[in-house]
Amino acid sequence: MNCDEDFKNMVKNLQQRIYQDEEKTYSKKVIEEYRNPHNFGFIKNPYASGKIKGACGDTMRIGIKIRDQKISDARFWTDGCGASIACGNMLSKMIKGKTPQEAKNIKNSDLLQALDGIPTEHQHCAKLAVDTLHNCLKNYEKLKNVKI
Repeated sequence: MNCDEDFKNMVKNLQQRIYQDEEKTYSKKVIEEYRNPHNFGFIKNPYASGKIKGACGDTMRIGIKIRDQKISDARFWTDGCGASIACGNMLSKMIKGKTPQEAKNIKNSDLLQALDGIPTEHQHCAKLAVDTLHNCLKNYEKLKNVKI
């Protein structure tokens, strides 16, 4: 073997160990959501957005568009860990098609249930996502002069 092949094998083995550790720690849903965050990014010209920095230091931003009084699109951005990414992605999927009032009623426990749970030490990520959504909806109320 040459050095390039040795390095490639080392990286491959390391990645396999990381995946095995993840699978011991997180549910399949959490892993799927953070490995494939389809709603990660920013919405161009959102109807409203919210941004919060959590106690852990992670920041999350959520932007929404509304059509026919329902959330037609939602995107999130975070500089946080895999659990934060999973929470932001799942939450953005959960709110699409809901009215702002229905989205406002989502709780941390709803998000945790949708993800089939998260280890205790990462449950603050669900709180960050839900708090960011609530901040976004509060900003929507202010912008549209409506009460939801």
